[in-house]
Amino acid sequence: MSVTKPSSHPRVILSGFADEAANHKTPVEQFVAFAALGLQYYSIRFVDLGDGVKNVMNLSVSDIQKLREYQNEYQMNVSSIGSPIGKVKLVDVDDGTKNRFVPFAEYLSTEVRRACELAHAFESKLIRGFSFYHPRGADPKPHIPQVVDQLGQIAEMCHRSDLTYGVEVEPNLVGGNGYLLTEIWKQVSHPALTMVYDAANLIVQGFSAAELLEQFRLMLPGLGWVHIKDYHAPVHEKGQLVDEESLHHFVPCTLGDSGHEAIFRALRPALPELKANLKRRGIAGVFVDLEPHVKGGGQFGGFSGPDGLGVALRELCRALDYADIDYHLRNFDDVCVARGF
Repeated sequence: MSVTKPSSHPRVILSGFADEAANHKTPVEQFVAFAALGLQYYSIRFVDLGDGVKNVMNLSVSDIQKLREYQNEYQMNVSSIGSPIGKVKLVDVDDGTKNRFVPFAEYLSTEVRRACELAHAFESKLIRGFSFYHPRGADPKPHIPQVVDQLGQIAEMCHRSDLTYGVEVEPNLVGGNGYLLTEIWKQVSHPALTMVYDAANLIVQGFSAAELLEQFRLMLPGLGWVHIKDYHAPVHEKGQLVDEESLHHFVPCTLGDSGHEAIFRALRPALPELKANLKRRGIAGVFVDLEPHVKGGGQFGGFSGPDGLGVALRELCRALDYADIDYHLRNFDDVCVARGF
């Protein structure tokens, strides 16, 4: 029986951070889990090719070649480069964190350029990034002009490389919520800049499900893609700093407090226009990217295991079914094509 759903509904493309499914981060572990679950796209972030776990930004030419060979073997494609771009300090001050500061001109010409090179190497159009750290405990709003300038330059570099930069909403950054990030996106006003919605990153800050939905609707005009993770019983209050290493209640999207069913219902009517906008930039469609963290997560990554990733995917499909949004999982026809039948 085919698991491809009827074509009468708007469709998203399923993807996920494959390192979350791998106990040891090897490409075989990552791709076996994803292929068995029916996924054909993945976001690349961490991998161990035999000499230790590396972030995608640190892969060598040989690493890339090996990983491409594994991708071909398991019929996998890269949806986005899961880079840490933008997770550095805006200003060189000691704020009690271990976050790096790099002068922006140097950062742009080295690390941002490297992310663009990796996107081309893996034949992806998308780079996931962030909106920079303002001094810890300070008001982020006075730092918006600097963020707008720097993200504008990143977007322009991506644009010249025929790529798109997606800024993820995440705690403790200048664009830490949908209200601030949408304002930044509007001020940058660049076709290569989009936003990445992540409900768990908002619910842990003390926002209600109603406030999450409001922020999602604000972000919709500039939405590039969606990360899927959720959280149950957050303890932070709005305005507090979030200790990301202390977060231990991540759950599949149907079991948390974020209200993904309402979010998907709001997404559904917007999908045709979003898909058309993305296709004009050479992007296949609207990715819904699993990053469930169900066995733990922190500032620079998370882990779900093959079992946790499987549960998270099934719950995501249930929520999409509820919202009448289509998706595709590998079926027998795909297997036959891969075998040359």
